[in-house]
Amino acid sequence: MKLRVWDLPTRLFHWLLVAAFVGLFITAQIGGGLMAWHARLGYTVLTLVLFRLIWGFVGGYWSRFSSFVSGPGSIVRYLKAPQQFAHKMGHNPLGSLSVLALLLLLLAQAATGLFANDDIAFTGPLNKFVSDATASLLTKYHKDVGIVALYVLIGLHVAAIAFYRWRKHQDLLGPMIRGDKEVEPRAVLPSKDGAAQRL
Repeated sequence: MKLRVWDLPTRLFHWLLVAAFVGLFITAQIGGGLMAWHARLGYTVLTLVLFRLIWGFVGGYWSRFSSFVSGPGSIVRYLKAPQQFAHKMGHNPLGSLSVLALLLLLLAQAATGLFANDDIAFTGPLNKFVSDATASLLTKYHKDVGIVALYVLIGLHVAAIAFYRWRKHQDLLGPMIRGDKEVEPRAVLPSKDGAAQRL
């Protein structure tokens, strides 16, 4: 049977974030006049992440942090016996850790961009409120530390999707597009995806 796991707002958040991140990568590589678009896309990412943080408390069941955020004990149990979590509808404990890390890194990346100054084509709108030393530190994080951490985490995210698809024969991508996941018939709570959640 099919079960609605990812509600529409969560799916829109995910794919808009992917598009914005690709745009950020391209504009950062080209630089120059495209840095104005880099800033706009940065504001978009910041807005999306703030939305997702709110949606983590009020969204559909499987989108709420309470349904998937796991403590250290659950992560250790998952690493020892992942088969026990094979039929979990939302994120497994390691996946939940990845989601939280991505959200925090994206928030930090967008926030530091507001203070950044590359001394060439871009100065963040909040740069004037911090000292040159602080701006330099935040710019270094934004250009060298934060972005590398994001690339690594996104690479692991994509690798995990591929691993689950080809080694475990579990499609993680399809449900994030359609919203529904094929499950064995049993009493599992579907995610809310009615008119109220789509507004």
